[in-house]
Amino acid sequence: MSAATQLPVMIVGAGPTGLSAALFLARRGLPVRIIDAAAEPTTTSKALLVNPRTLDILRDSGVARRIVGEGHAVVGAVLHRAGRQVASIDLRGELSAQLPIGLAQAATEALLTQALAQCGVQVERGTSLQTLHQDAQQVSLNLQSGHGNRTAHASLVFGADGAHSAVRHALDIDFPGHTLAEPWLLWDLHLRTSLDPRCAHIVLAPDGFVFVMNLQADLWRVIGNGAEPLAQLPGDSVAGQVEWQSRFHIGHRLASRFGAGRVMLGGDAAHIHSPLGARGMNLGIEDAWVFAECAARALGGTVAQLQAYADLRRAVDGRVVRKVATLTRLMGGHPPVLRRLRDTLVPQALKLAPLRGLMIRTLAGLDHPLRMPS
Repeated sequence: MSAATQLPVMIVGAGPTGLSAALFLARRGLPVRIIDAAAEPTTTSKALLVNPRTLDILRDSGVARRIVGEGHAVVGAVLHRAGRQVASIDLRGELSAQLPIGLAQAATEALLTQALAQCGVQVERGTSLQTLHQDAQQVSLNLQSGHGNRTAHASLVFGADGAHSAVRHALDIDFPGHTLAEPWLLWDLHLRTSLDPRCAHIVLAPDGFVFVMNLQADLWRVIGNGAEPLAQLPGDSVAGQVEWQSRFHIGHRLASRFGAGRVMLGGDAAHIHSPLGARGMNLGIEDAWVFAECAARALGGTVAQLQAYADLRRAVDGRVVRKVATLTRLMGGHPPVLRRLRDTLVPQALKLAPLRGLMIRTLAGLDHPLRMPS
């Protein structure tokens, strides 16, 4: 069947994972549709670090170059405790090929959307998945939009529709894991500070931790899990006008399966974890890259080849979720005995080359090889 007559691959969800999957497929010359329930693209920053692994994946599309041009290089991380700097990492010596880039998720999504449009694919917004069923030949999807309900048909489906995924629910796939009891607080705010804006800053606070990173000019992101994160800002930092704030809970979950038959899951639909390590968006884009390769093979052979994606990515993503969950428990500062261990262990670990290297590879997304099914 030619590309002109072949049923499209349907991408459900137009966040970074879905947009990337659609882009990778379109660049292969495969027909693709992408829908999203939201009427408009996201405008909040959400994820804000694009790691070297993701930039490598996006290089051929030209999106990596645009991300580097719009964002700013993150040259290191600084650890603070009790009002003083206790450790630091300089990424320039460790990641000479490519540094992580600080850029708000909304900007990354806009760049992916532009690249996708250049391939002739537009996001169909205000369109949500209601139900789906599949047979040996295709997937039938019931979609709802402002024009009412209609049925669409696809050769394959990629569910990239977030933690409350309609695709995952339609497949009746469990999403086991746990949710942390304490709320996390987030601000994008103007900050008067002498902190180096090229670095990420982490405060080991008495009741948790605080993460501080520059977005642009004097606008900074602050995240904390304690009672008053803004009271724990490092150095001479003084909080100013708030542009956006949020209160949320963090979970660590991994789908029991990453798909069935012609329908696969990726990104937050398949795995969620805390933002420590900045892996969420980046891991989803990695899912998308592997899915596009496996989808192309499945369309050129048998759909059974798509199961290789599910098996491979569940193993890789599961290891990252477990690693981030462990890091989150350590950095969370509860109970007090763990906090004392953290305050001693983490600064020392950053001074030991093997442990420092592991942390850097985790942050860069280089803690595992980027494998394709054989």
